[in-house]
Amino acid sequence: MLKFVSLSREMPEKRAADDRAHDFSEIYRDYAREKAADQAARCSQCGVPFCQTHCPLHNNIPDWLKLTAEGRLREAYELSQQTNTFPEICGRICPQDRLCEGNCVIEQSGHGTVTIGSIEKYLTDLAFEEGWVAPITPLSERPESVGIIGAGPAGLAAADSLRRMGFQVTVYDRYDRGGGLLTYGIPGFKLEKPVVMQRNAQLEEGGVTFVKNCDVGADMGFDEIRRIHEAVLIATGVYKSRDIGGPGSGLAGIVQAIDYLTASNRKGFGDAVPAFDSGELNAEGKRVVVVGGGDTAMDCVRTAVRQGAVSVKCLYRRDKANMPGSMREVSNAEEEGVEFVWLTAPKGFTGDETVTGVKAARMRLGAPDATGRQMPEPVPGSDFTEPCDLAIKALGFEPEELMRLWDVEGLEVTRWGTVKADFRSHATSLPGVYAAGDIVRGASLVVWAIRDGREAADAIAGYLSSAAKVAAE
Repeated sequence: MLKFVSLSREMPEKRAADDRAHDFSEIYRDYAREKAADQAARCSQCGVPFCQTHCPLHNNIPDWLKLTAEGRLREAYELSQQTNTFPEICGRICPQDRLCEGNCVIEQSGHGTVTIGSIEKYLTDLAFEEGWVAPITPLSERPESVGIIGAGPAGLAAADSLRRMGFQVTVYDRYDRGGGLLTYGIPGFKLEKPVVMQRNAQLEEGGVTFVKNCDVGADMGFDEIRRIHEAVLIATGVYKSRDIGGPGSGLAGIVQAIDYLTASNRKGFGDAVPAFDSGELNAEGKRVVVVGGGDTAMDCVRTAVRQGAVSVKCLYRRDKANMPGSMREVSNAEEEGVEFVWLTAPKGFTGDETVTGVKAARMRLGAPDATGRQMPEPVPGSDFTEPCDLAIKALGFEPEELMRLWDVEGLEVTRWGTVKADFRSHATSLPGVYAAGDIVRGASLVVWAIRDGREAADAIAGYLSSAAKVAAE
């Protein structure tokens, strides 16, 4: 260990921008075994590992880095998966630059962070290749049944944990494939879909029942699900897109990010997507403008490049230093030809029947708000129009009105519309009903959803075990 003084940080080889911009394959190649060991050996084995502290799952990062450096790769994998249900997914899409790697001690000392995410991805991919990923086999079966609404990362993490404990688990989801935004929201160049599908297959083979194409509230009532199961977990995520109005906001050619990305991912699966084939949700040959500065906006601009857009621009109301998206993603997008128009806010759209441009104003950063973040304010007389043939609104997501959609009474929600749940147990105001993931905390990171799902599973297991004990007495 401690090789950071003699070895520099080295990421896996990144495919050239001109090469990767024409397909949806992941942009980073795999580590070789020796390279993974060398990079893991750069860990300083801190007495207080900030990387572990700043990981929402509190993964035992220094320990499995040490095992990797020693060539004990199966042990390293087994240790990494003890705290993380989907390490191969987190290794690919977690913003390590803001979490574990961003808090690496040797990074703070100027030596360059340990490449934690890439090593995590390497270990789990190797585990699948070598057959080290054990099937889900409970030691004993439990009669209690748990219904999980939503097959995103929170729901799947909870399903995995509960099934390993022996509970009978049924997952209800509106889509025809499990994974939620992992499947239909995140593009393949960040997360290739076989990676998600192999986890879905593991859960099904382990005894988890999936009820797909099931829109709760329309195809099946929430009360009916409660009657079937002893406990229910709400893990629907947040799918309602934030919107902007203004003149021309109803023109053709203005689309929501979730619709655009879902169409692209479905096309990658080989599904029939009429809105893509017609050009409505296809950037080929178009001037594209994406409004927003988060990771969803980065997914949209990089997808548009791969679809063959003539030009791709991203409008964001703050500067580069203050954007919420991953800096690594911004860098990748810039390499692929995306142009960022910083300090720019949309005011409306131009066009007769179809959009021809985004009306915008230049911004400057003014006084800080209550959080200390500088608020953008318009520069007088700075209005301009950015020409486009396709405008994509990537402004984030809000929760759907579950109480109205599901016709349920007594389920408390916050003033933001998220489900109100205890921050430790994830219990809601309804007995036997729990909630986890983005539907509780708002649009957030996959790693937080995994943590919430695992915690909720433990709470549900405790609740059902207590109920069984009372019934036995």
